[in-house]
Amino acid sequence: MSEEDTGGPSGETPGEDGTFWVDANVLLRFLTGEPPELAGRAQDFLESAGRGEVSVRVHPVVVAETVWVLESFYGHPRERIASSLAALLEGPALAVENKRVTLRALETMATENVDLADALISETACARGEAVASFDRKDFRKLARRTGLRWREPGG
Repeated sequence: MSEEDTGGPSGETPGEDGTFWVDANVLLRFLTGEPPELAGRAQDFLESAGRGEVSVRVHPVVVAETVWVLESFYGHPRERIASSLAALLEGPALAVENKRVTLRALETMATENVDLADALISETACARGEAVASFDRKDFRKLARRTGLRWREPGG
């Protein structure tokens, strides 16, 4: 197989419309600067998206994975994670799936000190006028009190 068939030596083959879905490791390399060689490549890639040379999309699951690694492995506080990720996601380089909900979930995670997954579920339900069923009393009781989320435990 030639380099042309595989998208070149790095395997860069965009979707049919020139779109890439970015993985958490690209965002992590960009945000942490580690390791330097991959961080530089991530920065170049995101800058090319900012110039409109490629289209880059981000799924909320990737945001959640990025938050988890920054918190659990790097030990960054939620407030710092939320502000640095929000700044990146709000920029012109990335198209974020469910952007408004994802950005609100990052803010909720930081201000209410809840897990991002719970904040995403909460913000999605609130945006749709729906409720959440969960056995997680700690986070959802707090979210229900502070955000107006409708929540209940299954069978309760």
